[in-house]
Amino acid sequence: MQPVNCRPISPKSMSLHCGRGRPTPTSAKSGHSWPVLRSCMCLMSMVLGTVAHAQSSIESITAVSPKVVKIFGAGGGQKLHAYGSGFLVSPNGHIVTVWSHILDGDTVNVVLHDGRRFQGKVLGAEPPLDMAVLKIEADGLPYFDLAEASSAGPGTRVLAFSNAFKVATGDEPVTVMHGVISAKTSLAARRGAFESPYTGPVYVVDAVTNNSGAAGGVLTTWDGRLLGMIGKELRNTQTNTWLNYVMPVSELKETIQQIMTGDFTKKRTADDEESPGKPRPHRYEPLDFGIVTIPDVLNRTPAYIDRILPGSQADKVGLLPNDLILFAGDNLVQSCKLLKEDLGRLEANDVLKLVVRRGDKLVSVEMVAPRKAEE
Repeated sequence: MQPVNCRPISPKSMSLHCGRGRPTPTSAKSGHSWPVLRSCMCLMSMVLGTVAHAQSSIESITAVSPKVVKIFGAGGGQKLHAYGSGFLVSPNGHIVTVWSHILDGDTVNVVLHDGRRFQGKVLGAEPPLDMAVLKIEADGLPYFDLAEASSAGPGTRVLAFSNAFKVATGDEPVTVMHGVISAKTSLAARRGAFESPYTGPVYVVDAVTNNSGAAGGVLTTWDGRLLGMIGKELRNTQTNTWLNYVMPVSELKETIQQIMTGDFTKKRTADDEESPGKPRPHRYEPLDFGIVTIPDVLNRTPAYIDRILPGSQADKVGLLPNDLILFAGDNLVQSCKLLKEDLGRLEANDVLKLVVRRGDKLVSVEMVAPRKAEE
């Protein structure tokens, strides 16, 4: 092995690099300066450590990337991007992603790491967690085992995988960013005038992870252990800055497993229209609030507002034509039909909270069910 050619450095410089104490005296017998040799050994250790970390991250990227998928669905109009990210949680095609307008259609397109394309269907969604589970018909896929998911604290080096900015449409690799967990705290964020439905613990990441299309991607440790799902683009309510956050898998795991096994129950009121022998309630409809939706001509027509009646409650709270109604209370509104069913359960003086998508913003409004004459 050839000797390393080390340039002498001062004791002060040596202490900075190696963290040693005072330099030891030069050995006259050997003719070598121990401080210099010690400095060289320290620098070599640093270089070898950097190489080892690089090799570790490359191995993690190679192992994790095939478990992340690209999702293409509804959007494209009114500056709404029509792409996102997700990750496989079973070898049989179960995919976890965020709930968003991309899933408004009956099916979505899912592209795997090798370029294969599948039609995905929504198995279930949980609005308070801002999360949905999809299913594609495929077997033998690489996936994250939720039982092996990990947790981490501030200072942990991490990798973020996603289809940010639609850089991958076929077999191209997804985007990988490296960063550090800066904090673990509760989410208090908004986008526009909308407060996030998820208010649980999050990892705050020192990296620009939450970009267009990145929601639904994953955060892992440097060695590839799953930590959480990248959330939507949000602003911090206190600093008004964009928030790069990740929802821990520990907060999502139970609901994911329930949806996968068919044991998940949507949060509905006791007046479930499917209850045997119980007539379907129909106390209120959108028109009672001054809302006229687009014609319900499809099996699942999105609940877009066609027009607002002047002087109505909807007019006073600022709802506009072309707003897309996403939530009525805690219930997900996937169609005009479901909106009518949700409003039909209201009683007089109940507060109706609607969340609508307007362009690239989410807006929340509240109205009160008016008292109606007894039929």
